[in-house]
Amino acid sequence: MEIFSRKRLYEIVQVGQQGDNVSQAYDLLMIVAIFVSIFPLMFVEDNLVFHYMEHVTAFIFIMDYLFRWMTADYKLGKGGLSFLIYPFTPWAIIDLLSILPAFTMLSKGFKLLRMARLLRILRLLKIIRYAQNIQVLMRVIMKEKRVLLTVLGISVFYVFLTALVMFNVEPHVNPYTGAKTFEDFFDAVYWATVTLTTVGYGDMVPVTQVGRFVSMLSSLFGVAIIALPSGVITASYLDELRAMRKAAQAEAEARAKAEAEADKKEPQN
Repeated sequence: MEIFSRKRLYEIVQVGQQGDNVSQAYDLLMIVAIFVSIFPLMFVEDNLVFHYMEHVTAFIFIMDYLFRWMTADYKLGKGGLSFLIYPFTPWAIIDLLSILPAFTMLSKGFKLLRMARLLRILRLLKIIRYAQNIQVLMRVIMKEKRVLLTVLGISVFYVFLTALVMFNVEPHVNPYTGAKTFEDFFDAVYWATVTLTTVGYGDMVPVTQVGRFVSMLSSLFGVAIIALPSGVITASYLDELRAMRKAAQAEAEARAKAEAEADKKEPQN
């Protein structure tokens, strides 16, 4: 009975399958708890309602963490060793960090963890567990990671190059207004990043002809560099969706075939 109950608990805490109403209700409860828990972060002042909201949602997250730990052997499939491995898995670490702020409510001795309240934001990452489209996107990113890392390397190199050029050709004080321009190299890196992504806040602008020419080149190349990962991700995402549709269609056809064969084997009345 104990094995059966733990197995059923595992089925419930995992992402609900079609037809499992209890598991789907559990998923909905967790999604609501995630959004309710971060709602107080949208306000500067705290109040009693927010305090109770944190108590309730923290309790839900703690129980969810314990449930998943209790059924880790079904998840990892490594027997008793699964219970030792599970706390060090990526999702378990995210779950643990997301409930860490709850300790500030339990005892005043945890004052050093007040900054951990910001870890509540990590609770949004738990949404990925229940959002199929986000999971597809994550698989696409992992699939195309070599291409994306290459583009990232090109972007970092180009930012460093243009920042280095701009920092050395531009005066550190605007000769027309007397205002400071690129006070340190970080300012140049910030400008190069903003220009590469074609955002252009306008808080830092070149004042020399050479600087403006570099800015023009950076903007032109920035459009091409930023467009590369978008095209790669879009194409791979569409391929992943087509593969999912084919897999779902094949599964449906296999299920229909199995049902048809089962009907044929039934004795005729």
